[in-house]
Amino acid sequence: MTLLSLAEDVAREAGAQLLEAFGGPLTVETKSTPTDLVSEADEAAQALIRSRLSAARPDDGFLGEEGGDDDGTSGLRWIVDPLDGTINFLFGIPQWAVSIAAEDAGGVVAGVVYDPPRGELWSAERDGPALLDGRPVRASECADLALAMVATGFGYDADVRRAQSAQVAALLPDVRDIRRMGAAALDLAWCAAGRYDAYFERGVHRWDVAAGGLICERAGLVVEALPEAPPQADGILVATPGLIATLRDRVA
Repeated sequence: MTLLSLAEDVAREAGAQLLEAFGGPLTVETKSTPTDLVSEADEAAQALIRSRLSAARPDDGFLGEEGGDDDGTSGLRWIVDPLDGTINFLFGIPQWAVSIAAEDAGGVVAGVVYDPPRGELWSAERDGPALLDGRPVRASECADLALAMVATGFGYDADVRRAQSAQVAALLPDVRDIRRMGAAALDLAWCAAGRYDAYFERGVHRWDVAAGGLICERAGLVVEALPEAPPQADGILVATPGLIATLRDRVA
């Protein structure tokens, strides 16, 4: 079994488990702030994913949002967000995903973003095309900022949100529109399929963007790191080749 097919199978299984819990009563706890939440569904999904990956490849490392940082001995590490878009999940909003990536010393080897509510599975290997349900997808070729549909996200800290809102307010008049859907992995996958022309966000973590970043690259997009902009942490910028320089000037 290839790394990609293993990730796809495990993501689908975790997604099915999450769908069973979606909309039902859950135990919820806070993390970094009172608005940053984690549920028993997140933790159960990560436990399932780690169990399946460990059974198939016991020597691999593992990094998960809900804990666990193990380098392993094989030279390959799995990077997992078991439930990207937890707030949407808890509020009954069907915009959340399972993100699983595998990386080696050269970067991400394979990545999967699975959208259980829609049944859409996005995937890519380092040397292959970006796929949606096994069919190749290509990103937008938009090169005019005024016509660009741009996605972004906001942090949980009030000071960070204040800085992000000022940046979005400055950009909004100069683009087609801005979307904030609340699941970074899906924002990236949707960029890969041309549903968005660009995406940027500071404060994301490795597990949020590892799989989606590879999918975007293989779909023809430029993926760059955003430097820190205190009080904001570093982040990610994804755009078409024709938009990347203009957007970098605006958000970096």
